[in-house]
Amino acid sequence: MSEIKQHTHFDFTEMSARDRYKLLIGTVIPRPIALITTFSADGKANAGPFSFFNVLTHDPAIVAIGVENYSDLRFKDTARNIRETGEFTVHICDDAMVRQMEICAIKFGPDVDELKEAGLTTVPGQHVRSPRILNAPAALECKRYMTLEVGKAREIILGEVVGLFVRSDAVNDRLHVDQHKMDAIGRLGGHSYTRTRDQFEIKTQTVEEWEAAKQQASGPQKNPKPQ
Repeated sequence: MSEIKQHTHFDFTEMSARDRYKLLIGTVIPRPIALITTFSADGKANAGPFSFFNVLTHDPAIVAIGVENYSDLRFKDTARNIRETGEFTVHICDDAMVRQMEICAIKFGPDVDELKEAGLTTVPGQHVRSPRILNAPAALECKRYMTLEVGKAREIILGEVVGLFVRSDAVNDRLHVDQHKMDAIGRLGGHSYTRTRDQFEIKTQTVEEWEAAKQQASGPQKNPKPQ
């Protein structure tokens, strides 16, 4: 059994938004990274990475992205484009494209094509207009399901996945995805990232398996003495 250590308590009701942010990104780890492509209403491509991201349900297939607003409350290009077009594509980032993903994080103006700056190869989307990045091991084409305005800092955008592309050598005919071939990266606190190459498996037991294991661990049961 692991050693139980002392914990430090932080009262979020007494803290600034910035301090809450630092604690959250340092403890909710690793976070998957969504490299999102969109088109503006006038047809300009945009790409940006977001680590406030995850899948929420499979029926319907819904992903959630937290997109931070500018300090003056203006929408970032990604949020504005999704509002205008209702479409976006989420790409899973692998280790090979981490530098290109970081170029897409640079705060370029709306007239700059981040995909071109990063040297990423794209093709037109199939279910949506957003470009699909061929460098990524997987791409989820999404339609906006709803947008939640939960505060001034961010918008929570829910997207319904209407199409999925997975690199062919990373998925088999039973729909099992090879996690090693995906080679995905995750976000930690500060400027840190992690790779997903150190993996292990644990199968969740049934109640019967758990009870049997407990009985085996406690040793053979002695027969009670006859009265």
